[in-house]
Amino acid sequence: MKLARVGSVGNEIPVLIGSDNVARSLVGVIDDVAGAALSPETIKRLAQLDIKSLPIVESPERYGACVKEPSQVICVGLNYAQHAKESGMDIPKEPILFMKSPSSICGANDDVIMPRNAKKVDWEVELGIVIGSRCSYVDESEANHYIAGFCLANDLSERAFQLEGTGQWVKGKSADTFGPIGPWLVTKDELPNIHASNLWLNVNDEKMQASNTSDMIFTLEFLVSYISQYMTLQPGDIILTGTPFGVGLGLTPPRYLKEGDRMELGVDGLGVQRQKTVPWRLAEW
Repeated sequence: MKLARVGSVGNEIPVLIGSDNVARSLVGVIDDVAGAALSPETIKRLAQLDIKSLPIVESPERYGACVKEPSQVICVGLNYAQHAKESGMDIPKEPILFMKSPSSICGANDDVIMPRNAKKVDWEVELGIVIGSRCSYVDESEANHYIAGFCLANDLSERAFQLEGTGQWVKGKSADTFGPIGPWLVTKDELPNIHASNLWLNVNDEKMQASNTSDMIFTLEFLVSYISQYMTLQPGDIILTGTPFGVGLGLTPPRYLKEGDRMELGVDGLGVQRQKTVPWRLAEW
């Protein structure tokens, strides 16, 4: 099952995307794609709906963030072996964690606004975990129960903000529009091969990243369990699980995004995103 949020900024409605790729309204069925709507009980109830009885949303104008206002966006650094190698860093012995401001989250195809004074804006295709149930101190063997599904994400980064000066990762990750997620949240039952999924990213039609989630150092279940040892995870929280090799920072010489550049990215089963970089302006939200 695919869940999404469509409509203009601030006016998104929840929809269900059927096997025919038609969006059908869930208004009146759930409040939004967030909170209790992501619980195992609600996901089961939605799966039992007569999809054809739901109103069709003709040609959605925009896919907003596939989860409404996550309370936390937790990110994992260097979780792909080849990415750690291109970064000149050792394979981590345990996950490297950092946070991304929830205010960075935006729609799958929204413009990416270049921050003021940005010099080194980089791309990062990632698989996102969406939490479905409140959890703390979860055993790895039980972690899957707390996952509602998965989504595609672009964990955009400004490397100078991230690594130079005081070098705080959250500063380089948290600008408005630096977290496109979606177009859909795909429930875990639809993705039995999630640990062997291809992911890729193009810049101006040039292939920059092409890898597979099998190159992950830490599994998805391990990440949920590990993170839950340090913080309580809430329904709708998102865990970005790391990016594969091919980021601009790892090229020789490094290469970064310019105004007007186009990105296209995808993960098997999770759809495709397309973004354009634009000059700084106040975000719409």
